[in-house]
Amino acid sequence: MQDFEPGSWVGRTQVRNDQFSPSLVRRIAAMFNVPAPTDCQELPWLWHWCFFDDCAEQRQLGPDGHPTLGEFMPPAYGRNRMWAGSRVEFFHPLRVGASARRHTTIKHIEEKKGRTGSLLFVTLAHDVWQDEQRCISEEQDIVYREPNPPKLSAGEPPPETQWSENISPDPLLLFRYSAVTFNAHRIHFDWPYVTGTEGYPGLVVHGPLTATLNLAAFVQANPLARVRQFSFRGIRPLIAPTPFKVGGHHTRHGFADLWAGDESGISQHASVEFD
Repeated sequence: MQDFEPGSWVGRTQVRNDQFSPSLVRRIAAMFNVPAPTDCQELPWLWHWCFFDDCAEQRQLGPDGHPTLGEFMPPAYGRNRMWAGSRVEFFHPLRVGASARRHTTIKHIEEKKGRTGSLLFVTLAHDVWQDEQRCISEEQDIVYREPNPPKLSAGEPPPETQWSENISPDPLLLFRYSAVTFNAHRIHFDWPYVTGTEGYPGLVVHGPLTATLNLAAFVQANPLARVRQFSFRGIRPLIAPTPFKVGGHHTRHGFADLWAGDESGISQHASVEFD
């Protein structure tokens, strides 16, 4: 199914500049029902995902709401896009109100066969800089799958937890997260599209939204922890408005396993390393 030469795309780079605007930070905080950090305070973990967007013009969007491919990202004609997971390392805190720069490189491209057909994996390497310091290093896995109906089989049951939180992913939460991330992917807010075109039974909860809520629950349960590394991997989609839980347990000193899932089983695995 691969219809391009990966070697001509691996190694491509992109630079995005942004400012951690207090006004956008207030909107993110309102969405999460938490107090907003102010100028010079630390940006909460994973909130950097709400910045450095492409700002694609309306005419540059494809039928699914994503920017059309073939410029920076490789072409994946007719395939559906998913953010499958990330591995994030935190070196220095990001500060609200300050400018920052994200440097992105296409690190790896690979075609695989999955249960729903051919899958194109694209791994991006992001480095986020602020005040001439590299603050975050991240690998992000983007998957493009053939447009077949998704398989929504039951997942494994969640393990025992030392902390957990209940999440109600109503359409308003999904809409607001799409808004603060400037994400026009229609599976998160367009009911006729997501059910009629992509074959899901309802609106799909954003993978990074779930991961952010999961890490926030860890921080709430472990307020003295200083997060050093975080990773997550999507297993199966969460569908709004079905409630789900996020939770986890310590595996050894400085390490914890996290998960997110609903009554049908685990939908996302995650892990955190901390001081």
